[in-house]
Amino acid sequence: MIIMIFSAIYMLENNILKKRIIFDMLKFHYNNLNYCFMKKGLFIVMLIVFNLPFLTAQNNQVKNDPVGTWKFEAPYAPEGYSSGKIVIGFKEQKHTTTMSFTGGDTILSGEKVRAVNDSVLFSVYLEGQDIKVMLKMEDDSKMSGKAVYSEGEVPLTLTRQLATAAGAK
Repeated sequence: MIIMIFSAIYMLENNILKKRIIFDMLKFHYNNLNYCFMKKGLFIVMLIVFNLPFLTAQNNQVKNDPVGTWKFEAPYAPEGYSSGKIVIGFKEQKHTTTMSFTGGDTILSGEKVRAVNDSVLFSVYLEGQDIKVMLKMEDDSKMSGKAVYSEGEVPLTLTRQLATAAGAK
């Protein structure tokens, strides 16, 4: 069919008319192809945009698992709060924390606990103050960070306690 149309156009005597018809046909096909590719291009862009959160979701997972019992040292903390234990757990799809101090029997529950990208963030309420604790895992057995409260911030170092050592104490 297309060959017959081109043959009929070729047989026309007027060269300007031939060129114009051929140009219009080519322009029509170009626009048609351009429209199809534009739709496909738009589809690909939308596919990437909507799948980007799923592709980057793997980056938000914790690389080193913080769950366990951690002994902490805070040499610049006020007396009675310079050492103790932080227990990080995972229940009902959420991380949990508890904090206790050496020589005391008080156990503080962490609030607003988040574990993202090798960081653990939570807050505890102690002596009328909200203390924000920010920890970063250095490797599977060490963490460092700080506790921020109204009078400043205190550096923290944590070491993971083995299950047998934690159970013996």
